[in-house]
Amino acid sequence: MSRAQFLDSLHDIFNNKSSIDARLESRNSFIDNQIISVTGVRLGVAFQRKLRVGGGISWLKSDFKKDFYIENELGKTDTISRFLKMAYIAYYIDFVFHKTKRWQLSVPIQAGTGFAWWKNDKNYLLREDNKKHFLLLYEPGITVQFKVFRWFGLGADVAYRFTLVNSKKIGEKLNSPTYSFKILVWFDQLYYELFPNSKFTKKKGPAVW
Repeated sequence: MSRAQFLDSLHDIFNNKSSIDARLESRNSFIDNQIISVTGVRLGVAFQRKLRVGGGISWLKSDFKKDFYIENELGKTDTISRFLKMAYIAYYIDFVFHKTKRWQLSVPIQAGTGFAWWKNDKNYLLREDNKKHFLLLYEPGITVQFKVFRWFGLGADVAYRFTLVNSKKIGEKLNSPTYSFKILVWFDQLYYELFPNSKFTKKKGPAVW
């Protein structure tokens, strides 16, 4: 596709109907050969269901812990188990490059900034004594999606998480492949199907493949 054709395609996309892109997602990845889960919420705008842009917040959901050895006042070594925490604000763009009635292939890219730190307990309550390390994240991937109905589908994506963080201070390398399996529900399309004669459907609908 030439540059002119690409710009024309973007122009057509932005000049058509848009809808809200809201989702709760969970991605699996690895830290120290252990499977962990990163959960996030996303809110953005979808243009013709060919381009999605937006942002959200993600955090490490799994309890990943590690033993630290600290010398006490008596000169003896105490063992303390601490939990790794990670949270970041993410911005995403997802461009569909192949689409049929039921199948769709897209290239999702997200980037974010946040912090990683160790805590003595599992919760995410912030305390001043938990030293936080700046985290810069970039995650390109590819997504495949199958539409069962106009409003319901299944999907999967594979990506790789690149992180810029001082591994010596954190003690763990956070770079990792990621993967997830998705159940997709388009609530606007479901509404159009259930209420085809409503004013909202006549204005924004009807449901489309």
